[in-house]
Amino acid sequence: MGDEDWIELKFRLADGTDIGPSKYSQLMTVASLKEKIIAQWPKDKENAPKLINEVKLINGGKILENNTTLSEARSLPICELPGIVTTMHVVLRPPLFDKKKEKLQNDPPMKSHCVCCIL
Repeated sequence: MGDEDWIELKFRLADGTDIGPSKYSQLMTVASLKEKIIAQWPKDKENAPKLINEVKLINGGKILENNTTLSEARSLPICELPGIVTTMHVVLRPPLFDKKKEKLQNDPPMKSHCVCCIL
């Protein structure tokens, strides 16, 4: 593989900290990239993602789909300049099951009742 087959990326978390920079193959899928981000997640951060579906990667204002490769996802010409590190933003999507559990535990139980109206 030539040097042009690699892209240097760093990932900016919501609190402003970065993961990377590191070089990645342009043939790598976004799903594989998300797995690497989860593995490199800072140990001192709370709410670390466990699944790739909890992570959204944003590049050039676009949310990257899991099945696309990095070469397909590159939308900015700045990525092609040698020596430039591309920054992608990482946004966490809270797991849906936690929200439902939390809501069920915190909300008072609903009482069923019937209202009849006779005309």
